[in-house]
This record gives sequence, structure tokens and C-alpha cells, in this order.
Amino acid sequence: MRLISVLLFAALSACAATPTPVDKGPKAAPPERSAPPPARVPSRTAVRNFIEVIETIEPVAEEVCRVQAPHLNCDFLIVYDANPRAPMNAFQKVDDDGRPVIIFTLPLIAEARNVDELAFVLSHEAAHHIAGHLARQRRAAIIGATIFGNLASLSNDPQAVENAQQFGAALGARTYSKEFELEADELGARIALRAGYDPLRGAEFFFRIPDPGNRFLGTHPQNADRFRVVQAVAQGA
Repeated sequence: MRLISVLLFAALSACAATPTPVDKGPKAAPPERSAPPPARVPSRTAVRNFIEVIETIEPVAEEVCRVQAPHLNCDFLIVYDANPRAPMNAFQKVDDDGRPVIIFTLPLIAEARNVDELAFVLSHEAAHHIAGHLARQRRAAIIGATIFGNLASLSNDPQAVENAQQFGAALGARTYSKEFELEADELGARIALRAGYDPLRGAEFFFRIPDPGNRFLGTHPQNADRFRVVQAVAQGA
């Protein structure tokens, strides 16, 4: 863990001088906030926050996973992408052995202003795995590719069929993407709460990232909608 801390600190120090790409697309009205955003933390603090959150959230997420999805591999592996020019992001995938992997990019670690924000993001990504979103997304993509491919087969043009299948797969994969994000926000907020973090404070991250708006076929819901989901969990707790 000591070596990881040193490497992560060095990478974050380099990242601090690298501008993060910003989406200039249209934005929906963000949720209102009553206080100014917290200041960015030094690289050493960001490292400590990241390691603390991993050590605290991981066992809670694994426990929730074993209860809610006992058929899944619940042994989370949490790593970071050492590329300082990677976009600000965190995402979940499954490796060849079926183990869930959660990856944070350095710009996201550097941008998080406190442990609550990191805890909420990590819990959100763990929730995607627990809810089986990747498998459900793949099924939707296969259905979309099959439907559009069958329609295009009437043209007897192999290239048209291939193009239709690709379009159908992309369309199918996006069908439930907004719903999946809101589901992960809700379950992620509950995981963060259970681990002792404040998901409402963590969801303030939405105030500082570009809002995707309510775009047709957009992959993420509006930030205001996402904040309201977390707010409802916090109020219920």
C-alpha cells in the first residue's frame, strides 16, 4: 500500500498541471446549492482520501453484493488509470475471470474535494455491478442488433445488414442507460451511507461536472435528477 501511495502521489502531482477536457455541450439547469464549492485538495490529501475510501467502501460494497447478488463475483478490484491526460471518469468492468474491476482516472481523483465525493463515486460504480447493469446492457444490445439486422436483411445487402446490426446494438445498449445510472445513484448512496459517508455531500460532485441535459439517446440523466435521487435516499435515512 505504501508503494501504491507513492506512485499515486507522483501521478497526481503530474496531473495537477494537466488541464482536464471539459464538455462544452448544452446544459440543463443544475440543482441549486446554498454554499460555494469546496476548494481542491493537495495531491497528498487526494491520495490519502482515495486509499481511505477504498479501505472503507470495499468491504461494505462486497457485503451488499453478496446479499443482493449472490450469483455474482463480489471480490471487487479497485485501481487507478495512471494516465494524467485521461478524461475525468470512473467506470466498472468485469475481467476475464469474472471479477468486477472499478477504475478511477487520475483527473477524477484530483477533482474530488473530499472523501464523501470519492465514496459516492466508488459506491455508484460498485452498484452498477451489483445491479447487473453490464449484463443487462449486453442483452439489450443483442436484441437491438437482432431486430435491426432482421429488418435490413430484406434488402439482401450484407453491408446494410452489418450497419443495421451495429446501429441496433448501439441503440439497444443505450435504451436503459439513464435508468441504470439512476439505479446506481440510489444503491450507491445507500452503500456510502452504510459505510459512514454522507452521500448528499458526495453528490455535490454533480455541481461541478458538465450536465448532459435531457438529450435524445443520452447515456446519462440530467445532473439535477441524479442529485434528487441521492437527496431522497439521504432524507429517508
